Amino acid sequence: MNTQSMKGHWTELKGKVRERWGELTDDDMTKIEGRIEQLSGVLQQRYGHAKEAAEKEVDDFIRQLSKDK
Repeated sequence: MNTQSMKGHWTELKGKVRERWGELTDDDMTKIEGRIEQLSGVLQQRYGHAKEAAEKEVDDFIRQLSKDK
């Protein structure tokens, strides 16, 4: 899955994102709108992750989504 496919399937993916990162608010989800970079940034803010850690979490999440398809 890449940025374009994540944006295209954002409505479907919101539930999976919320399952994985339960502290994300509706405003966070609106801000992200399927953009991987935004998801990483919001994780840094909400969870206090370093940039690299947030990017790794997002990469792992996307990799898992690709396996589940």
